[in-house]
Amino acid sequence: MNTQVFHGVIPALMTPCQSDRTPDFDALVEKGHEMIAAGMSAVVYCGSMGDWPLLSDAQRMEGVERLVQAGIPVIVGTGAINTQSAVAHAAHAEKVGAAGLMVIPRVLSRGSVIAAQRHHFKAILNAAPSIPAIIYNSPVYGFATKADLFFSLRAEHPNLVGFKEFGGDADLRYAAENITSQDNDVLLMVGVDTAVYHGFVNCGAVGAITGIGTALPKEVLLLAHLSRKAAQGHAEARLRAKELEEAMGVLASFDEGPELVLFFKYLLELNGEQAYRLHFNATDELNSAQKHYCEQQYALFKAWFKNWFKQGGVIKECW
Repeated sequence: MNTQVFHGVIPALMTPCQSDRTPDFDALVEKGHEMIAAGMSAVVYCGSMGDWPLLSDAQRMEGVERLVQAGIPVIVGTGAINTQSAVAHAAHAEKVGAAGLMVIPRVLSRGSVIAAQRHHFKAILNAAPSIPAIIYNSPVYGFATKADLFFSLRAEHPNLVGFKEFGGDADLRYAAENITSQDNDVLLMVGVDTAVYHGFVNCGAVGAITGIGTALPKEVLLLAHLSRKAAQGHAEARLRAKELEEAMGVLASFDEGPELVLFFKYLLELNGEQAYRLHFNATDELNSAQKHYCEQQYALFKAWFKNWFKQGGVIKECW
């Protein structure tokens, strides 16, 4: 089973919106091609960044199929309000030839019950046995997958190959200590933009799923490259990676809050990508103060980066 798709930096695509507030799949495919051309190894669709709760199952499946048909490696999110729907997305991903699966826990109903989550995970993994899958661990979903559950599932489902951690530093540390260090074939992915350095350097991550990378792909790829060199003991790369992550800190922190899609779509709008100007709910919009703050922070980062990049050395080596 080819697990290479989980190595590298992978943007979580947002779903662009037409004037009638239906998905713009042409723009989605265009963004996918742009990300791969920038150096990303694959894309994720449809995680929380893709607004999965706001789309129908048919719309989500159409987005996945359009990306696959365009030759873009796609990791499919299985977030759903019930197991039956999650299984349908997994089966569809296998049918159309998706490259990977991101297995999201059961939500709303019995979400804190380990036995319920075990059956939920098993149903999804059974529905797509030929696709490499990672479990998406996130405080947002209210359930933490621990080592005993992970390895009991992996013993029965060889397509379960890794773990994406969306929690903070302590959660990544737990995953590294108790899951990926127990089996060298299990992959760890950083799932939050504020923990790229920690994930690669201190936890042995092989990849990162990014939100801010949809707006700043080259800069996020640089951070990952510097962090990988730092993980090999490169002193200058360690220093520069920390500098870059700190400078990007506010923009990256949008990934941690409930307005993440609104902020990241606004950054794309600031980049001139008008397909991301609208949201599926007409009332979903940043207020004027949030927009102003976002603009200020984006301008500050860009000005800083322009000057910082002039130092050369390992920065240009990794660019």
